[in-house]
Amino acid sequence: MALIRQYHKDTDTTYVYESESYWDPERKQSRSKRKVVGKVDPETGEIIPTGKRGRKKQAPAPATGADSAEIQRITDLYEKANKTIAAKDQTISSQKADIASLKNELASLREQNKTLRNALKKINTISGDLPL
Repeated sequence: MALIRQYHKDTDTTYVYESESYWDPERKQSRSKRKVVGKVDPETGEIIPTGKRGRKKQAPAPATGADSAEIQRITDLYEKANKTIAAKDQTISSQKADIASLKNELASLREQNKTLRNALKKINTISGDLPL
């Protein structure tokens, strides 16, 4: 059994195959059976398993003092962002209430305007000399 590297220019990837040669008595030629082992990492040159086996998972490294400080810093930023979001949500809620009350006031003023225009039309028809 041999390991064979083959470059695929369409994907720009080098794959590694496990090749087993055998004699084909019918054709009277040697043949080979290949099985994909993985592909070559271009940076490190390591073989990365593919297929059902996949890449082997590495255990996460234990947190060091620097990592825990970074985690704490991120947690603090997250909590600060949550507080800011909560404050903005409260502001938006109060603004929505203000908008609703202004819409009600606008509807009331439009109704008053309509009533006043109708009264003005009646006055104009009676006197005939006031412009609209």
